[in-house]
Amino acid sequence: MALPGMRLIKKQTIGSAVSSVTVTGAFSTTYENYKIIVSNGVGSASNYIGLKLGSTATGYYNCGVYATYASTTPVGFSFANASSWAQIGYMNTSAMNVNVELFNPFLTKNTAFNSSLTQTTTGGLFSQTGGYLNDTTSYTDLTLTPAAGTFSGGVIYVYGYGAS
Repeated sequence: MALPGMRLIKKQTIGSAVSSVTVTGAFSTTYENYKIIVSNGVGSASNYIGLKLGSTATGYYNCGVYATYASTTPVGFSFANASSWAQIGYMNTSAMNVNVELFNPFLTKNTAFNSSLTQTTTGGLFSQTGGYLNDTTSYTDLTLTPAAGTFSGGVIYVYGYGAS
């Protein structure tokens, strides 16, 4: 039985100078949709963070739009049949942020997502992206990986959205 509202499922601390972090047991029959938030960590350099489900390393599709702080002109980007959902979060030597909503990761349906990220630099940007995983596998785990470098500290929160 799903519980009404948003409920904390997992809280996991990120280690020191790790090249990826896996959260196990994040998804189950209790919830269909999830929110993943990462905060308070730092990266070894400025870079984007990617997300994958289970051990699946193909079939990730996403696209998005961003604008820099210096320009209001939006710019698009896309990734087709990639090894993870790219650019779902951002890190640098003073901050890290991930804000993702996942739809149906445990169900045997396509999993979709949307996310936003904020680059915390004066020459940075704000981005919105969304996409789906082109399979119908049921997943319980997720992995966050920087495009390059490592991240340290911070906490990963996984929330389930309950039915009302």
